[in-house]
Amino acid sequence: MGGILGIVSEYNPFHNGHLHHLQVSKQLSNSDFSIAVMSGNFIQRGETSLIDKWVKAEMALRAGVDLVIELPTVYALSSAENFADGAVKLLNNLGIVDYISFGSEIGEITPLNDIANILYKEPKEFSGLITHQLKSGLSYPKAREIALSQFFGSSKKLTEILNNPNNILGIEYLKSLKKHKSSIKPITIKRDYSDYNSKTVKKGIASATAIRTMIKNKKNVHYVVPYESYELLDECIKNEKIITDLSVFEKEIIYTLRKLSLSEIANLPDVSEGLENKIKMAANNCNTLEELITNIKSKRYTQSRIQRILLYALLNISEKDINSSKRINPYIRVLGFNKHGKHIISAIAAANPKITIIVSVKKFMENSNSTPLRTMLSKDIFATNVYTLGYKNNSVANLDYTHKIIEI
Repeated sequence: MGGILGIVSEYNPFHNGHLHHLQVSKQLSNSDFSIAVMSGNFIQRGETSLIDKWVKAEMALRAGVDLVIELPTVYALSSAENFADGAVKLLNNLGIVDYISFGSEIGEITPLNDIANILYKEPKEFSGLITHQLKSGLSYPKAREIALSQFFGSSKKLTEILNNPNNILGIEYLKSLKKHKSSIKPITIKRDYSDYNSKTVKKGIASATAIRTMIKNKKNVHYVVPYESYELLDECIKNEKIITDLSVFEKEIIYTLRKLSLSEIANLPDVSEGLENKIKMAANNCNTLEELITNIKSKRYTQSRIQRILLYALLNISEKDINSSKRINPYIRVLGFNKHGKHIISAIAAANPKITIIVSVKKFMENSNSTPLRTMLSKDIFATNVYTLGYKNNSVANLDYTHKIIEI
């Protein structure tokens, strides 16, 4: 086969910026084929997916991706480090991927790689700087940012790198490639037009955040997404199968937190230093998601981190699940493929005969001897069951068992 490009994505939804990234990445890497490792129905910043994972997979395939694999929910909801590590492990285990491409605000590999080297090796001097900052009550990302500035010597360029989310995620991809001694070559594409949280539209490109806001406000998005994406989005809107944001589940979240004991909340990932008391008190006294988050967040606990904790509670993901995900190699859950993707699946099976490729959830859950992998997949199944509760109609469960793989 020709060169194969790997992309880690949320495609929430697939828009013109994603299409630009895919096309330029294939050109720069001289790759003939592409594989997207994609978050499912809930995403890394503690939010919901606008549309379900099968619609997102179809958007990607119609735009030119050859194979779409789901990033297991446990990784998709993790902090940047475990999110990136889960995705890189998955791509690396395929045994056929030549390149990984990610978007970044800086658009240069070298400075990101310099930082990744320090984070991977973590010299004693650097570890001491982080510890000192954490003691002052800062969140870990902020403590690490200041420690890196002190280690490298503060500069405007370094500050800009560390203040942008796609740069941070890119650093984590690079760190994970080193950790797994991967032969996959990294490339990065500069995000010229729109930052992740930008609400502006430039040259037909808007951020996923802006597009979701436009849809929530019932504005037309046809000029910022490929035609195929627009068709699928329009169908979802007409069928009322759109989940605009996490507030759709606010009553379920508050109910879950009120039901959980203090010790159960304390066992959720990212909960430490008595935060369970603050969460429980807020859940007992708040009626809206906005009010709940406002009462919990602090200088140390950012809104994204709080929202991830709320989703861990809602989706029954424990600290044990996160720790297990760090130790194991994830399965390959196929969401969709085109004719090239079908050949890629065969090439993966040939390159790594021991790899677990899931094309039937039912068969895997019935026949697999791996308790950790079955547990991990059960979280994906439950996440879909919770997600469909947000639909106004047809909130059926067990779609992971009944929904066909998307074939283009």
